[in-house]
Order: sequence, then structure tokens, then C-alpha cells
Amino acid sequence: MRHAVLLILMALIVSGGPVAAQPALTSPDVEAYLEGFLPYALHRGDIAGAVVAVVKDGETILLKGYGVADVVTGTPVNPAATLFRPGSISKSFTATAVMQLVEKGRLSLDRDVNEYLDFRVPSTFAPPITLRHLLSHTAGFADVYKNVMLASARATPSIEHYVKNALPPRIFPAGTVVAYSNYGATLAGYIVQRIAGEPYESYVAKHIFAPLGMSHSTFVQPVPASLSQHGPRGYLRASHSAAAFEFLGTAPAGALSTTGADMARYMLAHLGGGRENSVRLMSPATAATMHQPAFRSMPGMQAMALGFYGEDRNGRRIIGHAGDLISFHADMHLLIEDKVGLFIAMNSLGKDAASTALRTALFRGFVDRYFPAAQSEPTSLASAMEHGLRIAGRYQSSRRPHDTPITLGGLFTEARLVVNADATVELSALKGINGVPKRWREVEPYVWREVHGTAKLAAVLDGNAVRFLTTDDVPPVAVWQPLPVSRQAGWNLPVLVATLMILLAALAQWPFSALIRRHYRLAPDSVASRPEFYRTARIVAGINFVVLMGWLGFLLAGAQDLTLLADASDPFLRLLQVLGAASVLGTIPVMRYVVSAWRVSHGRWWLKISSSALAFASLATVWFIAAFHLLSLDLNY
Repeated sequence: MRHAVLLILMALIVSGGPVAAQPALTSPDVEAYLEGFLPYALHRGDIAGAVVAVVKDGETILLKGYGVADVVTGTPVNPAATLFRPGSISKSFTATAVMQLVEKGRLSLDRDVNEYLDFRVPSTFAPPITLRHLLSHTAGFADVYKNVMLASARATPSIEHYVKNALPPRIFPAGTVVAYSNYGATLAGYIVQRIAGEPYESYVAKHIFAPLGMSHSTFVQPVPASLSQHGPRGYLRASHSAAAFEFLGTAPAGALSTTGADMARYMLAHLGGGRENSVRLMSPATAATMHQPAFRSMPGMQAMALGFYGEDRNGRRIIGHAGDLISFHADMHLLIEDKVGLFIAMNSLGKDAASTALRTALFRGFVDRYFPAAQSEPTSLASAMEHGLRIAGRYQSSRRPHDTPITLGGLFTEARLVVNADATVELSALKGINGVPKRWREVEPYVWREVHGTAKLAAVLDGNAVRFLTTDDVPPVAVWQPLPVSRQAGWNLPVLVATLMILLAALAQWPFSALIRRHYRLAPDSVASRPEFYRTARIVAGINFVVLMGWLGFLLAGAQDLTLLADASDPFLRLLQVLGAASVLGTIPVMRYVVSAWRVSHGRWWLKISSSALAFASLATVWFIAAFHLLSLDLNY
């Protein structure tokens, strides 16, 4: 009962109500608000520590640490000295650097990026890629995972080496589809490095950190000795041991280490139109260009800016960016017209990824508390059921790998849209803080609104066919596109499970049958005149099982530890590919074994059934190898 009361109180705090009057955004009120929310939330989520910075009208009105920076020593979070790693918020710094050079006339947002490179991005599609595309994630690159996160400084490639060796294919024409790209942001950082004539880390330190007085910020990996006493220490959970330092091959996209105090100065500069007190980071016109919408997937939905993305809520214009490494997680939100900024960073993933739900609840609760808007619950359109059934199906994110073995992981990440009996729809990828898929009610033709919420989900159609789904419930960094039947988990996963069970049964049955035959001095269960078919079929079954389990194990382990997705894993993957080639060739003796089994004339039905099952498993293995590119010569995944 006591826990239930606490949860109810937290819900009231997060929602910002009910209250007698709208609270004013003042230092005392926001501190009281956070004190009522964060300490319990961190403890409940098994998160070691956090830092929050709130700025308003050119001043920092709250800068506070919560929890501990070091679980072992119990050192509390110091907002001015404890380093956090805000991940992809780094991209806004890269965009800021680009815009500084644009302002100086050394770069153009709309020229082909090949004019600034010492290698060439292929012209897969007619429109050339520009810096505007890179900074708004509309360059059309496939997603890549390899060498994004490394286990050591020694294994971490330079920015130049990374962009030249990790170049992904272009799967969309530039400027047509938003698809979040760490590679694209890193390429923008490399252009800054080339045009400025100095290392990226050095440029940002001289032209952003130093002018703003961000003395505890760096892109250097690991953190320099001058900052090592405040070095970032992250955790999967506060109850676990500290995680190792996370090295990024995509430094301009996510390698920043900083403090809450430094991020307050950075937010003030952007909210001040490029100026923080007497420090000028860029002109107001340049800042405005950076902050304004650069790409919108659909009218009325959130837009991508340059280095930021839209997060409008309650009629307020908001831009921001989230950042996630393995152990560090952060959000930055800028209410541009209200001159208000909110930054929160945590040093733990937390139980059940609590850091994500906590940040979402804090941001939405903050805006609803200090910038509320009246909301009404609309009724469904008469077309709701018809339109819902038209868009029902399985979808894949536009942020995805292309023709690499990693596509096998898509079987576990597809989004499924279903229609409920009351004509509301659910998209499995869009879940509430409680982890349950949200329900959406159609309020305009092909536009749905969250039930008991304000977010929207919309479908864009070509005739009767869905082109994509988009929402403002999550950052507008990707859209969902219809998933081809050949890649759908609805039938691929059952086939995969059945294949593994057949192969495992065949392997388990082999030694058992051998012992029985030896004891009773019987001939092989297959055709006695061709026992080599029987033995070869079982060997192929073993190879098939190793290939499928090897790839699945690698993908599942890589999802937990991104450092496995690196060059160091190539020998293991090449071994799997050699075995995969043997699996393909092995279908021939397996099929010969089946033919021999069915020619037996003395009624061995179990032999016929088991051999046919083995043939099914062998052909299914070949299907997965071919359909998901497990033999791809290019291991740039």
C-alpha cells in the first residue's frame, strides 16, 4: 500500500498536477519539483547518479547533482566537476562547428560534400549529398554498426580511417527520407577537420569549449589526465560493477565527455541566438538557420533541424537531442522562444532500461508543469476501422542496415501495427512508460492521436499502399516503412525455430541411434547399402546448427555489448561464412539421403519422415543464409 501511494504521488508530480495554479518556473519551484521526483526514481530504477541543469532567460536557475558518481566510494555527483558522456548530443556540437565554418564562408550547406573530401561518396542517386543532408539525417545512408563502439583506445580508428572504411551504401535519394546516421554525423566532423586544418577534437575545444568556458569538456578518448580525477564512471545498473570506458569510432557523433555546468553554458549560447553573455559562438542568423526546420516527413509532424530535432509540445517550439551509450544516457531540450533549456544526464542504464522512461517522464512532466495546455479527448472518425485495417501490417525502420548479415537481427526488431475492436490501433514499437503499446484513435484521415495523450501517429499513402508511418511520440529521426514479406518475422521466426529444433533433434538422435545399433548389431537406420549418405547428412545438420546458432549468438551478444561489432570479430564471422558455404553445398548429399530413404521398400516410415524433416531444415538454412546475406563478402555492417 505504501508503495502504491508513492507511485501515485510520483505520477502527480510528473504530470504536473493537479495544482491550484500554474507553478512559475523559478529556482525554488523547479528544485522542489525535481526533489520530489528524481531521488526515488533513481533508486527505483537502479541508477547510480544524475545531473540536471535548467536555464532560463540567460541564467542558470538550477544546477544540481543527484545520487553518486562512484558507487564504490560513494562520491556524490558534483554538477560542476563530475563528467558524464551525453552520447549523440555530441552531434549538435558537430553541427555547431559546421555552422561556424559556414558563417565564415569556408563551407556551404548546399554544395556536394565530395568537394570537401579526399575520397568520393558514390553518386548512387542523382541528388548529391550536402552538409544540410548530413546534419538533418537525410543523406540516405544505410545504418552501420561495426566499429561504432570499441573496447580500447588501441582498437579505435581515427575519424579519417573510419569514414573511409565504413562508408555505407546509399539506400534513399538525398533529401527524401529521414534515416538517422552516425556515419553521416561523423562524415560532417571529418569535413570540419579537413577544412579547419586541425583535428576535430582540437577544433571543438578551441572554437566551442574555450570561448564558452566549458573547461571540463572534451572529445578526446580516453579523457585527458587533466580531467581524469573527474573521469566518467558508468554502470549498467548501480548494483553492478562499473563499466569500462566506452570508445567510439564515430567520435563526432557521440564521444563527448562533459559536466552539467558546461552543458548549461552550451544551452545558454544556443538559446541566446549564438551568444552566451559576452561570448559570441555564431551570429543570430546562423543560429536561426541551425534551429529552424530543415526536413519534415509530413506536414504537422515534428521536423529535423540541423544537429537538433523537433520536440514541440503544448504549443511550444522545442528542439533538442538525446544521447545514449551503453552506460550513459542524456537528454537536452531547448524551448527556443521561451529561452528555457533542460539538460539531464545519468550514469547508468538502469533496471529494464529505466533511464529512458525516466528522461521521457521528466521532460514531459517539466513542460506540462510549466507550460501547460488544455487538452480534450476527441472522438474517432467513422473511417477509423477501414483506415486502420488498410495500414495494418509489419514495418521496418528507415534507419536500418542494407544487405548485410545484421539484417537477420531485423526479425527481432520489426514493428507490427494491429487494429483493436474499438477501431483504435497499436504499433508495437510505440510503448508508454509502463512498457505497454499505446493505443491511437483516428482524429483526421490517416492521422491518429494517442488515447489519453497528445502525440500523433500518421500514415502517408501512395494510392491504397502505405508509403510510411511517422509519429511525434519519439524523435523524428526515422519513419516506418512496409516490411517485405520475405523479411517478416511472422513466418521467418517459426521456420527458424522449427529448423533449429529439427537440427538439434537430428544431432541428439545420431549418437543415441549409434549406441542402439552397436548393442543390437544393426545396420544404419538409413539405407544399409549407402550408409555414407546417413553420415554426411548428420554432419551437414551439425554444420547448419553451428551456422545458425553462431550468427544468432553473435547478434544477441552484440546487442548487449556493442564492442563485439568490430574488426576483432571478423575472423569468427569468416569462419561462420566458411561453414555457411559448406551448408549450401551440403544440401546435395542431404537431398540424396532423402531420396535413398524414400526408396526403401520395407516400410520405414519414421526414416522417411525424419529424413524429410532434415531436408526441410537444410533448405531452410540455405534460405536464411541467402535471404539475410550471411555470406556477404563485405563485412562492413
